[in-house]
Amino acid sequence: MKHLRRLFQLLPMLFCSLALLGAMPLAAFAQDAVPTIDKGNTAWMMISTALVLMMLIPGLALFYGGLVRKQNLLAAMMQSLAACCLVSVLWVLYGYSLVFTEGSGYLGGASRILLGDMTMGSIVSGTTIPESVFVMFQMTFAAITTAILFGSVADRIKFSSVLLLSALWLTVVYLPVAHAVWGPAGALGGVGIADFAGVLGFGAMVDFAGGAVVHINAGFAALVAAIVLGKRKTSNKEEPHNLALTFIGTSLLWVGWFGFNAGSALAANERAGMAMLVTQVAAATAGLTWMLVDWALKGKPSVVGTLSGAVAGLVAITPASGFVDVTGALIIGLSAGVICPWACYWLKSTFKYDDSLDAFGVHGVGGIVGSILTGVFADEAIGGVAGALQGNTDLLIAQILGSVAVAVYASVATFILLKIVQAVVGLRVESLHEEEGIDLHLHGEVVR
Repeated sequence: MKHLRRLFQLLPMLFCSLALLGAMPLAAFAQDAVPTIDKGNTAWMMISTALVLMMLIPGLALFYGGLVRKQNLLAAMMQSLAACCLVSVLWVLYGYSLVFTEGSGYLGGASRILLGDMTMGSIVSGTTIPESVFVMFQMTFAAITTAILFGSVADRIKFSSVLLLSALWLTVVYLPVAHAVWGPAGALGGVGIADFAGVLGFGAMVDFAGGAVVHINAGFAALVAAIVLGKRKTSNKEEPHNLALTFIGTSLLWVGWFGFNAGSALAANERAGMAMLVTQVAAATAGLTWMLVDWALKGKPSVVGTLSGAVAGLVAITPASGFVDVTGALIIGLSAGVICPWACYWLKSTFKYDDSLDAFGVHGVGGIVGSILTGVFADEAIGGVAGALQGNTDLLIAQILGSVAVAVYASVATFILLKIVQAVVGLRVESLHEEEGIDLHLHGEVVR
């Protein structure tokens, strides 16, 4: 009887064990199941997309608008708005397909032209978000990148040139660079390629949120545009007309940048959280550093300098945001806060190019700083790839080679496109219009 009672006591444990054994095949099957859409990740990506769009309109529009002459305010803001509208249409027509589908190492295929074959339930490979949300997210990247380059010529370029150059530049420059870095089997990033050799055999460059694709690309294009269009008329080089607008624009850029960087994790996860943290740290460090630089050079802490420093820090941390820790962010922000003002003050003055709103000094130089330092401070525990400080000097070399490749391609291709636009519709507004202000002459409207 004693043994019988003991047997009855063990029966519940036996049944539980059998139940667990029976559930094991189901659990194994669930791991191999087709990915499903995660509502939390999808909601985060929709918010991130809205934040990035806010960076362009109104963020960049106000940032640029406050820095130009009052007579050119509407024209500067209209350039951002027009780029947003035009790129959005071209992106769904062919842009997305040529970046994010399989093709060559430099351009994707045609399977998503007009978003063909994309359904309501299409999920981006390796994620749990709808492809429609990813299309929209990446659309905002393409739009703001195109708008950035006009900062160097905001107060002297014709509006017809803005439209034509935007379409050509997106197609010829942005799409190939984005595919090479981020696209399937891209020539620089090697996404989807096993044992990717990279440029000269040093492996893939990494670019979490667009240091090369967005900032180096647009920054060097802006430099070329400033050189080709030539200097502003001396009498028109006035101080920024409304720093309050620039302050508001910078604030919107700063907040929106969390969508830019943390959103590039494509999920509401711990990597997105770290990207958000290092973004804030780098921006604050660079803003503080540029403020101190201006204080030392000019005797007063400049509002424009502090705002520019914050943007420079945001630019520099962009490629690194998914790969570095807080220490890396501090050094990247400090570096941007020193090197970018050097580019905006000394470099521009020495080589005498007229980059109106320092698009090259902040975006081009800041992008180079961030991309290279990603190769130094990348932490394998954060982004799965080690940098030079962890013994992987190949990544540093890959970052340098990739950054140079993007800078050279963007510069040469933009120069050719500018010459084409110049031959077709012209580039620069008439001399009298530039003197009087281009809002009235280009758009028939003025700010009173």
